[in-house]
Amino acid sequence: MEVGTITVLMFTSLVAGLLTGLPLVFILGGLAVVFNFFLLGPSSLFMASSTAFGVMNNFILTSIPLFVFMGILLQHSGIAEALFDMVHKWIGGIKGGLAIGTIIICTLFAAMSGISGAATVTMGVIALPAMLKHNYHKDLAVGSIAAGGALGILIPPSVLMIVYGIFAGESIGALFAGGVVPGFILSLMYIIYISIRSYLNPELGPAVPKENRASWKEKIISLKAVILPIILIFLVLGVIFMGIATATEAAAIGAIGALACAALSKRLSWKIFKQSSYQALSLSCMILWIIIGGSCLTVTYTAIGAVDFLSEIIGALAVSRYVILIGIQLVLVFLGMLLDPGGIIMICTPVFVPIIKALGFDPVWFGVLFIVNMEMAYLTPPFGFNLFYMKSIVPPSISMFDIYKSVLPFVGIQALCLVLLILFPELVLWLPGVMIK
Repeated sequence: MEVGTITVLMFTSLVAGLLTGLPLVFILGGLAVVFNFFLLGPSSLFMASSTAFGVMNNFILTSIPLFVFMGILLQHSGIAEALFDMVHKWIGGIKGGLAIGTIIICTLFAAMSGISGAATVTMGVIALPAMLKHNYHKDLAVGSIAAGGALGILIPPSVLMIVYGIFAGESIGALFAGGVVPGFILSLMYIIYISIRSYLNPELGPAVPKENRASWKEKIISLKAVILPIILIFLVLGVIFMGIATATEAAAIGAIGALACAALSKRLSWKIFKQSSYQALSLSCMILWIIIGGSCLTVTYTAIGAVDFLSEIIGALAVSRYVILIGIQLVLVFLGMLLDPGGIIMICTPVFVPIIKALGFDPVWFGVLFIVNMEMAYLTPPFGFNLFYMKSIVPPSISMFDIYKSVLPFVGIQALCLVLLILFPELVLWLPGVMIK
């Protein structure tokens, strides 16, 4: 059977499997076993076991449960409450200040945790009631929390970047460095948008009344809230960028740092430690099993000669390489509306990265574009994760349609950021270049 026919058959089977609602790991792993058996013979089935064994022995993957544990523990540490109290006192008196402060806190949380859910749920519980109490429009309040929480996908230490790096064979440190500038640019774009909207229409994000604003003494005292986050960010990212530790070792440092933060905040208890451990175990097992299934399917697809086949097809296309790049981005946007971002990375990376390399694009740059696209997937209806996180914590008066409507401007901002990164690759590649030198 020709490679082209196998490709069509494999991806048709993949789509059909996804439509059944089966867990992604069973679809990926099952297809790998079936295609191995019928195309390469029963003796090839050893590839599935050897691939699974190789994944389990991958030192980099140890960082995933550690970063997940770190993010979940920080959710219970009290840091977010202290930070929100600080921004409430410092910028609550300006139009849209509480929403801007929410974005700032989510940016700091992203640089500490590497996952989206922790910041989204935590800020939804803390910031949403405060903004609604001060008569913020529900669209601005809900949208800023959902979009800010998604920054954890882009700003390192991002768990999805680790997954992409494993499947693309790229340096995790370079990907982390590549995500720093785009992450802060996107955060700044959110802040500018909120500021302009609140200035033009003060009813969207009214300033906190003067009688409720803090004194200078209270403001200065509240600054102690940023001490622990800054130390933790430096410990996790600083040791990576300075070449002192790998991502896995930095994850261990971060997990210990999160325990220290919870202890110093007097929030650490056996109940919270046990709950955080169980949640981290559950989420990490899901991620790692999907990685095993995706790796098995990738090995099978590569074994049939797919890389050369795709390279030949791309070489025969008489169009600009940027047209192909844009087409890939549109495919990712569409998939992001329907599938889990982690699954998209595992399915699409083995297909798209060889194409990107054949076109002469930098795979680290493309990886950051990919992650920005997956950040959009956390917000795009109907199946964006952050939309469901928000629905679980908003008051009954806010419907799912309200949540969909609230995130649309922020999805547009994410798309604009994606365009900027395509037009100006140095925004991604500058910091990795400095690190390598």
